[in-house]
Amino acid sequence: MNLGRYETGKPIEEVARELGFESADDIIKLASNENALGPSPLAVRAMKHAAGEMHRYPDSSAFYLRGALAKKLKVEPDQIMIANGSNEIIEFIGHVFLDSKSEAVIADRAFAIFRLIVEMFEARPVIVPMRDFTHDLKAMLAAITPRTKVVFIANPNNPTGTMVKSEEINEFMNKVPPHVIVAMDEAYIELLPPAIQPDTLRYVREGRKIIILRTFSKTYGLAGLRIGYAVAPAEGIELMAGVRQPFNVNDMALKAAVAAIKDDAFVAKTQKMVRKGLRFFEMNLKKLNIEYVPSVANFMLLKVGNGRKVFQELQKEQVIVRPMDGYNLPEYIRVTVGRRSENTRCLNALRRVLFKT
Repeated sequence: MNLGRYETGKPIEEVARELGFESADDIIKLASNENALGPSPLAVRAMKHAAGEMHRYPDSSAFYLRGALAKKLKVEPDQIMIANGSNEIIEFIGHVFLDSKSEAVIADRAFAIFRLIVEMFEARPVIVPMRDFTHDLKAMLAAITPRTKVVFIANPNNPTGTMVKSEEINEFMNKVPPHVIVAMDEAYIELLPPAIQPDTLRYVREGRKIIILRTFSKTYGLAGLRIGYAVAPAEGIELMAGVRQPFNVNDMALKAAVAAIKDDAFVAKTQKMVRKGLRFFEMNLKKLNIEYVPSVANFMLLKVGNGRKVFQELQKEQVIVRPMDGYNLPEYIRVTVGRRSENTRCLNALRRVLFKT
């Protein structure tokens, strides 16, 4: 088996070592779609309070976090599973539903981990081209066969920053065959204004065959804790629970997540930062005649020519972004939306690299 390798965003300290910078303090990282505001303040307070209890094993059932999420999302606690980042849920899906006789439908520019997991379990990935960098749900529906076990959809999608609307999702869900599980990755959903967030949770309440994946990494700024969750009908959660390791989520992450759920002010502040950052990049990229993919998430795809070379040159400018050749987008880089000062530095560095000014 020759599995691909997922390229992560380079750590600040690694770039400083590689390029011989005396300090990492002046390097900005806009590579991994992290929250530039940092962690939720309520979560930080909870972590400090919990630090003295780290000699205890965590509650493997995640009782309090599942209860808090159930109340917020208006589902039942037994319809929620807590995991070591939402990536672990993708692996659970592979364990439970995929084997060498099955297929999984995936968009060609969707989150790379989908295909890695499908191939890890020796299933056949059926790759469907996107339309305008967006999931083509009609084409994905047409790609389903009797061997299809899972359809993976990321909405909003990483790395394109695009989304499919509620109407399209509803049409798809009404037509998807009953033997197929829909895995809906919503890692960036809370970054959207509430008015445009698709109500996919209603499919869980209706008992549809859907697994919704969410995370505390992006909006709540807890990427370093690795905590995410799935929302699905209870029977789906029970199946995945059979392959979950005990204590898969640490106690500090559990307590931080319980606190973060209540931090509505931080979520609103994050949404505002993202909207302002997207407008800043859109306005200035147009002035520079740099093509980009309009985004609804906290990152943008920029067409810069040789993406890998631009990525390397930007590192010399002490700006870390993500090259996209791993997604067969060699002309693109992906830039995370940061604070205004970070966005400005990134744009100025990009101008120097591309136009030598």
